Amino acid sequence: METADSLATAADFSELPLSLRSLAGRGVARSYRRGTVLIEEGSQGDAIYLVLSGSLRVYGCDARGREVTYGIYGPGEYVGEMSLDGGPRSASVITEQPSRCVILTRSSLLAHISEHPEFAFELLTKVIRRARAATLSTKQLALNDVYGRLKALLESATVTTDEVQLTHQAMAQRLGCSREMVSKLVKDLEQGGYLVRVANGRYRRLKALPARW
Repeated sequence: METADSLATAADFSELPLSLRSLAGRGVARSYRRGTVLIEEGSQGDAIYLVLSGSLRVYGCDARGREVTYGIYGPGEYVGEMSLDGGPRSASVITEQPSRCVILTRSSLLAHISEHPEFAFELLTKVIRRARAATLSTKQLALNDVYGRLKALLESATVTTDEVQLTHQAMAQRLGCSREMVSKLVKDLEQGGYLVRVANGRYRRLKALPARW
């Protein structure tokens, strides 16, 4: 569900880096409720979404409806750039929480690049970084078992704090496995004294996780 189109205001731009504020001014701002699908995998489209507030989840889905999460993006990030080559959308995008985005068409993006050619390099750098992340994720899926992937996720999520805020379903989507498998592993780690649940969807890591399980 979305509201009517509106022009973005200066307040909308407050969380954007300076390099993106002029770009945002070329688009139309929309507000979306949590759970709104903005992009469907396989569809056609040439617009990108620049996040002003809230967060978007980029994910893929197989024939059985199982999902894998490619990334979560917040204010100052943009999604949909992979379709600028004219091909079909390579992933779906959904709002993780109430969000406000600026929709930018291919023509408005080209106009911005013609005035600010340095942005083309910024865009290319963004695509390269995401391609590298996708390559690493694929490598982990291929070479690690489910526990190995869960360990990497928990350790990356607790790099600056001992707490992780992810539901079992969110973990499963990121790991490409079933929620039941995640629940079993997390329960085992709790019983082993490695994790403790401090609230619904939030865990604290008590000690370093074992290399294998």
